[in-house]
Amino acid sequence: QVQLVESGGGLVQAGGSLRLSCAASGGTFSRYNMGWFRQAPGKEREFVATVTRSGSNTYYADSVKGRFTISRDNAKNTVYLQMSSLKPEETAVYYCAADSVGYPGFQDYEYGNWGQGTQVIVSS
Repeated sequence: QVQLVESGGGLVQAGGSLRLSCAASGGTFSRYNMGWFRQAPGKEREFVATVTRSGSNTYYADSVKGRFTISRDNAKNTVYLQMSSLKPEETAVYYCAADSVGYPGFQDYEYGNWGQGTQVIVSS
């Protein structure tokens, strides 16, 4: 069972950038597809991005395409989410998740391992 710890959240002005990191331990990191999700206050958790085990394929929610980039460093057991042109409505807790089965999914129930989340606040 892999353990995940997110970091890098904080307060940023609209239009700004942040890079989130998620460090994994306790498992073979390269066996997991990795995803980022977010949950805004009063809303359901939603998919943001995912990357395959090798890092060769990435997928994004339409709302973040062209602004967010997911990447991973298997040597460092870490997945990243580079976010730019942030909007106030993207204020949320951002979670990373790991999935060891099949192809990377876009639904939270497809991921069996979750971090505790990191808060991102985008001020207008």
